[in-house]
Amino acid sequence: MKNVVWTGTWVAERLGVELVGDEKLSDLLGLALRRNPRRAHLLVSNVLGKHVPQSPSVVYGHGFTLGRRVRELLGAEDARAAVVLGYAETATGLGHCVADGVGLAPYLHSTRRPVPGVDTAGGFEESHSHATSHLLLPENPALLAGAGPLILVDDEFSTGNTVLNTIRDLHARYPRDRYVVVALVDMRSAADLGRLTEFATEIGARVDLVAAARGTVNLPEGVLEKGQALVAEHETTEPAETTERAESADSRPGHPGAARVELGWPRGLPDGGRHGFTPGHRIRLDAALPAMAARVADALPEGARRVLVLGFEELMYAPLRLARELEQVVSAEVRYSTTTRSPVLALDDPGYAIRTRLVFPAHDDPDDGPGERYAYNVAGAGFDAVVAVVDSAADTPALHAPDGLLAQLAEHTPSVLLAVVPSYVPARPSTERPSMLPEPLRGPAFSSYAPDEVGWLLQDLSDVTLEAPTEEREEAIQSGGAHYAESLPVEYQPSPQYQELFQTALAASGARIAQAVGAVTELVLAERSPHPVLVSLARAGTPVGVLMRRWAKHRHGLDLPHYAVSIVRGRGIDANALRWLAAHHDPADIVFVDGWTGKGAITRELTEAIREFESAEGITGFDPEIAVLADPGSCVRTYGTREDFLIPSACLNSTVSGLISRTVLRSDLVGEYDFHGAKFYRELAGSDVSVDFLDAVAAHFPDVADAAVAQAKELLATDRTPTWEGWAAVERISEEYEIHDVNLVKPGVGETTRVLLRRVPWKILARAGAGTDLDHVRLLAQQRGVPVEEVDELPYTCVGLIHPKYTRGATGADGKAVTV
Repeated sequence: MKNVVWTGTWVAERLGVELVGDEKLSDLLGLALRRNPRRAHLLVSNVLGKHVPQSPSVVYGHGFTLGRRVRELLGAEDARAAVVLGYAETATGLGHCVADGVGLAPYLHSTRRPVPGVDTAGGFEESHSHATSHLLLPENPALLAGAGPLILVDDEFSTGNTVLNTIRDLHARYPRDRYVVVALVDMRSAADLGRLTEFATEIGARVDLVAAARGTVNLPEGVLEKGQALVAEHETTEPAETTERAESADSRPGHPGAARVELGWPRGLPDGGRHGFTPGHRIRLDAALPAMAARVADALPEGARRVLVLGFEELMYAPLRLARELEQVVSAEVRYSTTTRSPVLALDDPGYAIRTRLVFPAHDDPDDGPGERYAYNVAGAGFDAVVAVVDSAADTPALHAPDGLLAQLAEHTPSVLLAVVPSYVPARPSTERPSMLPEPLRGPAFSSYAPDEVGWLLQDLSDVTLEAPTEEREEAIQSGGAHYAESLPVEYQPSPQYQELFQTALAASGARIAQAVGAVTELVLAERSPHPVLVSLARAGTPVGVLMRRWAKHRHGLDLPHYAVSIVRGRGIDANALRWLAAHHDPADIVFVDGWTGKGAITRELTEAIREFESAEGITGFDPEIAVLADPGSCVRTYGTREDFLIPSACLNSTVSGLISRTVLRSDLVGEYDFHGAKFYRELAGSDVSVDFLDAVAAHFPDVADAAVAQAKELLATDRTPTWEGWAAVERISEEYEIHDVNLVKPGVGETTRVLLRRVPWKILARAGAGTDLDHVRLLAQQRGVPVEEVDELPYTCVGLIHPKYTRGATGADGKAVTV
């Protein structure tokens, strides 16, 4: 409801200040007096959630709407490449909301809190502010280095000095073609209106401005002196409960204190954008908010009718989102505001924007030393409960002191709750290096992938003859005389018809794969780590790992490390590769990647191998759960889809996997300090489609970005507990076809393709009505004389059965008994 008296009347009448412009300016803004030698007046936003408690939905809605307007201005493609930068302290939350509206853009806000160990990527001055120095401390310096638009967000755009200082500093380091300035209100004077255009011409870039309202403040001569005189006059007449509190703190009777609420903040999720906040972080926060808000709601006093969620200085977005979620689950009226460094005169007059203030000592050990902090319009506002949300760096003895914030709040509300969000500090990379292990192999010396796409934790066995005829290998494997990883099958050379089928399949399923890549990558960023280290299981997992890395770069500006390692059924994962990874990265950030799940044998193998490794080595922290593109076997929680469809990279062997063979583990070739081995088939370069496959899928990223993010959000809200229904189906098929060895049953399109390319296939089971996803399977089966049998109610699109050569009663492809 609109105020009867405009909250700028008192200042306007006494200083002769005039606010002119859009009609809604008086709804958005009030006026107050600053204790600041540079500027007398303060524009007090009614919708920012800083000085004036406001509905969190109103606060979030204004920022989100501005973001949507920016998205329309840029167009969908440029919006996807944009990065948003907000200003501390006032606009940190607003910038987050704008980033949400732009379309889940990466976000960074400036900070006045130096963080040891984090390099500065830039800085600038805010000339009119009480605290001028801004630092930019992104965890990933590449966040600001992209070529896409940079969106700069502040609560008001007045002289333009702050924005120009920012752009000048960043443009010298990371030049780009376009900037967009976003503000709740554009309050430039007539003299300042042309400066932005002139500056854009000077640097050779386009600079746009988006604001919710426009106007200006007309200031009479001598307004600064008049304002200072008014502040001096009225500082001595402020309400006693706000000015005398610090002096009488020691004599007050004990207060009940604050009850802690354990939010259950997700591990590793940043508390805000100080070091960068990616769409993956936002997805994690979205998923966690309902449970966190429920914990706060349960802790509220019974019958509370009016509740304030009070954030802390730069920590604005997390409390805002928590308040907005709380607004949905409680019947009480919920309001949101934050504490601030900004000193403002408080005056109890309906025509003045700051009616009351609480004064308390700084409680986050600020770099500028001890000083006062403030909470405005909280005292006397009739809140039945206040939920103070601070980061852990601010959960200090000063917060709990007799004159601290919590004690101040307790004087004005019957219930104070304290919720602490863990302060996020980027981990420093380990400087330790293993002394005996080699560095990863990289293309073009090893593989046809670019060197930054993947590092292979393998040894090069290209000069060793390892290939054996398929039937000979199969006999040795099934008889127990050899392990499948001790030799290699002869590389299948596809016919022109089969190559054409691969290209057709890629054209048909490229977008589908791209969306699944996007979804699984967003899940990894949301649930596993904000800075994951991708470790693909060579070799089927490697193209997927490269694509996930490309998605993270395309969508979030992240340059993720990616390695490929060997895992061998029955022998486990390469322990030397794990040692190398643990020495170079935090094991908690390692995310194992594979192409798809079949019955889940490798999933179980990895879990057991990690358990044994950690027990033997004392190196802990690895998460054995695999992230896969497709999980038709329902074996994992992190996947892009559970549909069993054709992934074209399964159609070929090395020629779609960087020309690398499957991995080899043989005692005479792999020593104590060696990685598992593999071959680089340089001679097959003429048939190589590895990079073509990646480029074709990645080309769909812009088109599927929104769908992939929406799919990830849906998956985050879904119960993804593995059911292992694929394993159960394989056991049933094994018994039904009297194979009696689940290792000879290969479910899913990918595994069936492998059977046809590398093993001695017996027959193919195809789900009745399966369509084009099986075209290449049918062609391969025809070429090898393998029958395809249609089966009703098959949980997979198809299943490949390896020839049970040593199983009683087995028959060949021609239906005749097999001679052993």
